[in-house]
Amino acid sequence: MQLAKTHFNVNTFAILILAAGKSSRLGRPKQLLSYRGKNLLQHSIDSAKQAGSNKVIVVLGSSKDIIQNKIEIDGIEIAENPDFESGISSSIKAGINALKKTAPGVDALILMVCDQPFAKTEILTSLVHKQKQTGKAIVGCIYENTKGTPALFHSSIFPELLSLEGDTGAKKLFDEYHDAASFVSFRDGGIDIDTSEDYQNLPK
Repeated sequence: MQLAKTHFNVNTFAILILAAGKSSRLGRPKQLLSYRGKNLLQHSIDSAKQAGSNKVIVVLGSSKDIIQNKIEIDGIEIAENPDFESGISSSIKAGINALKKTAPGVDALILMVCDQPFAKTEILTSLVHKQKQTGKAIVGCIYENTKGTPALFHSSIFPELLSLEGDTGAKKLFDEYHDAASFVSFRDGGIDIDTSEDYQNLPK
């Protein structure tokens, strides 16, 4: 398939929230860090649920039971990734495999992570709008001279997502399929939480 020359229609989409990591640099689950009245993962869930998606799947791994008890699970699906220590690619696979079982007909998915506190609903919907405008198979975010999540992938890209290995994320595909990709600006996309210092420096 000539991805660059194909106009893809996206009428239905799912959102996968990747939240299985161990937060080793932080020393405690970043998913549960409190910010503006709720934990970071709940912020991501709320933004995803308001974005008009057909399915929201949260991929959990490290501290799964503790985290699951601290979020509102109504309206979302939990996918477990027992291989979370092998890298982010395993969480992408766990999410897509769960999606294939419960919503196999969606046209696209949006990958997002839980440690970008400013990945609001407006950013997610801007990805969908950009895709409809361009017909591209991939729509990512651009910030601080880099490209990253959240990012939308048409179902034609799912096999490539499933082929990722280790700690290689979907960012790799932006370069491999650059002719089939478009991007939206995400001003605060570079703000993420990996360390205690990152958390302390979050705008209050």
